[in-house]
Amino acid sequence: MSETFDLVVIGAGPGGYVAAIRAAQLGLKVAMVEKRATFGGTCLNVGCIPSKALLQSSHLFEEAGHDLAQHGILLDAPKLDFAQLMKRKGEVVDATTKGVAFLFRKNRIVSFQGSGRIDKAGEVSVLGDDGAVKDTLAARNILIASGSEVTPLPGVIVDEKKIVSSTGALELTEVPKHLVVVGAGIIGLELGSVWRRLGSDVTVIEFLDRITPGVDDEITRHFQRALAKQGLKFKLGAKVTGADASGPGVTLTVEPTRGGAPETVQADIVLVSIGRRPFVEGLGLDKVGVKLTERGRIAVDGHFQTSVPGIYAIGDVIDGPMLAHKASEDGIACVETIAGQKGHVNWDLVPSIIYTQPEVAWVGKTEEQLKAAGVAYKIGKYPFTADPRSRANGATEGFVKVLADKATDKVLGVHIIGAEAGTMIAEAGIAMEFSASAEDIGRVCHAHPTVNEALKEAALAAWEKPIHL
Repeated sequence: MSETFDLVVIGAGPGGYVAAIRAAQLGLKVAMVEKRATFGGTCLNVGCIPSKALLQSSHLFEEAGHDLAQHGILLDAPKLDFAQLMKRKGEVVDATTKGVAFLFRKNRIVSFQGSGRIDKAGEVSVLGDDGAVKDTLAARNILIASGSEVTPLPGVIVDEKKIVSSTGALELTEVPKHLVVVGAGIIGLELGSVWRRLGSDVTVIEFLDRITPGVDDEITRHFQRALAKQGLKFKLGAKVTGADASGPGVTLTVEPTRGGAPETVQADIVLVSIGRRPFVEGLGLDKVGVKLTERGRIAVDGHFQTSVPGIYAIGDVIDGPMLAHKASEDGIACVETIAGQKGHVNWDLVPSIIYTQPEVAWVGKTEEQLKAAGVAYKIGKYPFTADPRSRANGATEGFVKVLADKATDKVLGVHIIGAEAGTMIAEAGIAMEFSASAEDIGRVCHAHPTVNEALKEAALAAWEKPIHL
């Protein structure tokens, strides 16, 4: 140990790399330990960024084949250059990870490639692929940002060839004839949409009797109908109990969750997407006494400090939504606190987005959560069919839904299903951070014509009456 760092970060994902940059900006001497050859973690390398690149390319392919005639643009059936589509995805990932590397150099962050292990408070070992110690770093503070990994499905072995995780689903060498997605959550539906647009028959098998658990029920019902119209097939209330990949494809054994006779489902490719779990293996937490919660996440206090002074944790390894932007905000708040400032993240207002078409986005409480809490609320809704810009765009699927406190008019939740929902939700989040009422949003002058006017009208509907409905 030739030098001591103010902060050693384990994991260069959206939580860790943002924390490292912010810490360096605040004058701390920072080291990063990352096992991948490139920075950015799961999100930039095999998650958020490559999946969005494929979602965009597949959306354009779908538009060219089905949606341009309404605009008077007549084309022959488009042909797919699969190699170019995948090449572009790789270029997007490469440019993004290189951007993070540039920021590390700019901020003089020292990086070490290998797995990080905490041997004692104030000391991190960097391990090579063989498990041998390559470097030992002295640290005044240690930040665990090791992220999460795919949750395995009992009885189903992921080989990343015929039975794939989200990582393998981004690296398929051809468009499968029949793709079965196990799990109707965000990742499964996004990737299922990609391959459906490119030509696959897609069947989604979900343990629950609904898709997208945690999403507002009304939004979910509309969303499932929209996806079904696009060709996705759903088998709900069903569980996969086995998978045989010995033949040319995969034979799944599927049983009703409430009991009944099993059936078999044939697939060329199976995507297992039942969720993610915190990655805490090999960090040495037991050895140094870092406590975990009952759910297997690292327990932290209000300042992201673990049960061991000087050791902190953020992102997917602690409580809260497993989302890249939440991890980034955790990281900023944590290192600002370490540097003597007042860092804070409001986990109740972390926005969530499903990047399908239509997009689904929400922030705050659902109707079901408000009912369970006994909160009296009112609802304002506005359909995109009534929005002039959405009509001009030819994208009128969906609506905006605003939930406000019945007594105070304070906005408690905003839920959007529509073509630009992911962009629109930011306005709702900002308004709610400042405790805006529905009237506040409704009285703000929105530019015309924009799709954001639908949020204004929904807020007016929650407060009193919309103008254009």
